[in-house]
Amino acid sequence: MNPLWYATRATGEVSLLLLTAVFALGALSAVRVGGQRVPRFVLTGLHRNLSLVALVFLGVHVLTSVVDPFAGIGVTDAVLPLGSAYRPLWVGFGAVAFDLLAALIVTSLLRERIGPRIWRILHWAAYGCWAAALLHALGTGTDARTTLGMLLTGIAAAAGLLAIGWRLATGPPQQVKTRQVVAGFSLVTVLLVLGWALTGPLAPGWARRAGTPAKLLGNSTSVGAK
Repeated sequence: MNPLWYATRATGEVSLLLLTAVFALGALSAVRVGGQRVPRFVLTGLHRNLSLVALVFLGVHVLTSVVDPFAGIGVTDAVLPLGSAYRPLWVGFGAVAFDLLAALIVTSLLRERIGPRIWRILHWAAYGCWAAALLHALGTGTDARTTLGMLLTGIAAAAGLLAIGWRLATGPPQQVKTRQVVAGFSLVTVLLVLGWALTGPLAPGWARRAGTPAKLLGNSTSVGAK
């Protein structure tokens, strides 16, 4: 097996976990988790540094995906959704996650220029970044049905959902109705994604249904269970 293929899979899993940590820290710091015991600058610094590390791993993930000729993923496929010949929709979610993370880091570096209000509005995109990365991992990842793959994806999903739940439960009292609506929407979304995962990536035949080119389907070891 091509070492680049293994590198792509490994950096993809690590990137998902790092993005989850970044997302969870951002969501929890918004509601001042830790109170006075944890200085805010500690959470802010950890969040920023983890974001940069996540971008590095994601960059390596993209680089190995492009350099490896197996799936035929081009440079533009890494930043523009739906153009890939290999599982276009699910690779597209990865491109969306990469674009959003890059935008979040750039706007954070320009926070003083754009102002905290606009910065906070733009940073709601973090939810989309994490969700896109999770869908990408499930839909594109060839390890989705392996024990390790399900464990890592499950940890990422659980950690992200716990962070969302904590933020909804401890938000401002004046936003109770808004939080209830968001909580209901989140619950429905979780159930839909869970149903899709069980009947899609975690079920036989996903490689073909996900859009894997026919010439690659003969190698089940490389493209995941068919």
